[in-house]
Amino acid sequence: MGGAADRHPAFRLLGGKKPKELFADLPTPCYIIDESGLRKNGAILASVMEHTGCKILLAQKAFSNYDFYPLLAEYLSGTEASGLYEARLGAEEMPGKEVHVFCTAFREEEFHELLTYADHIVFNTPDQLMRFGAQAKAHGKSIGLRINPECSTQTGHEIYAPCAAGSRLGTTRAMWDMRMTDSLVAMLDGLHFHTLCEQNADDLERTLQAVEETFGDVLPGMKWLNMGGGHHITRDDYDVTRLEQVIRYAQRKWNIKVYLEPGEAIALNAGYLACRVLDLVRNGEHCIAVLDVSAACHMPDVIEMPYTPPLYGAVEPGAYGHVFRLGGPTCLAGDVIGDYRLKEELKVGDLLLFGDMAIYSTCKNNTFNGMPLPDIWRRKEDGTLIRLTDFDYDDFKMRLGKNRCRIERG
Repeated sequence: MGGAADRHPAFRLLGGKKPKELFADLPTPCYIIDESGLRKNGAILASVMEHTGCKILLAQKAFSNYDFYPLLAEYLSGTEASGLYEARLGAEEMPGKEVHVFCTAFREEEFHELLTYADHIVFNTPDQLMRFGAQAKAHGKSIGLRINPECSTQTGHEIYAPCAAGSRLGTTRAMWDMRMTDSLVAMLDGLHFHTLCEQNADDLERTLQAVEETFGDVLPGMKWLNMGGGHHITRDDYDVTRLEQVIRYAQRKWNIKVYLEPGEAIALNAGYLACRVLDLVRNGEHCIAVLDVSAACHMPDVIEMPYTPPLYGAVEPGAYGHVFRLGGPTCLAGDVIGDYRLKEELKVGDLLLFGDMAIYSTCKNNTFNGMPLPDIWRRKEDGTLIRLTDFDYDDFKMRLGKNRCRIERG
């Protein structure tokens, strides 16, 4: 942590108040999504669209809390989906906006229904385009193909590197030359690439140069270019001016419409995960706090990325304080959130608040070990808290067997 965590951008919206002043009455664990954060991010993205004429979509894989879709619809052009269910969610909850879908491999039994929701459909390979493209075109859909420019800008997050050697994501130029026929090319309205993860505009610029080198001869015949996601546009140090220059370059060079589909940027630093200390364990030099929240269940990216989320009240390494290892209550030995230095010693019952918990949390959480799903609260701009969910035992049980619970609940 680069500085005191209460000065971290993730806690800026608290207005200088402590978590116990704002959230002491909430049952934990629970997620809190902040309207002000979504609006702040939305305004930045809307400004990019206004300055360049591009369109920006919500990548629902990062944030799919549809109670906030009407708010986001004020700023965005639509939604991006990874399959049937997300496409349906976008169409139902952000009506009147564009619905784009990319899937690594579409399923025959789902594709017809997908056509009722999606406006743009992006295929991963020439074979998928050959199999489903004519059907999509007959239904008036805009058709695209995901390309792999074979330019990886990832450092440290190889699991999120679509251009790594052996990647299954996107069509390389060699595959294009081998499999694409004139009739398949004629079906295309656009190209799509997605190569970034939490990166700045310089990496997008470098990627676009690679796209121009590998597919520059194809782009003049396209109507649009989707530059995917992974753009941390709403981060404090993001170079928005450079992003707009990259967008304008593509528009002028190939006379095309440009799409972006960030997920994290839309809900970055717009949510929290509140929890409490259940127990304290001492093991050698380690002082371990067992929380009522689980990294494995409630913030999976902490283990998958991995990364250490910001914690309100944590201080810089080397500063005076007490070091605690924070872990979850599951039986998984590796259910550890991280080591934090705090000014005061923790006590059983203390309220803790993790930041930047609107993204890749509620959409990825799970009930491993029978862990309850944390409820989701909405923090309105005036500070009012509204409970959006009421998860209980039935939500755990109905995932694992017959739909008896769903029937009994109405």
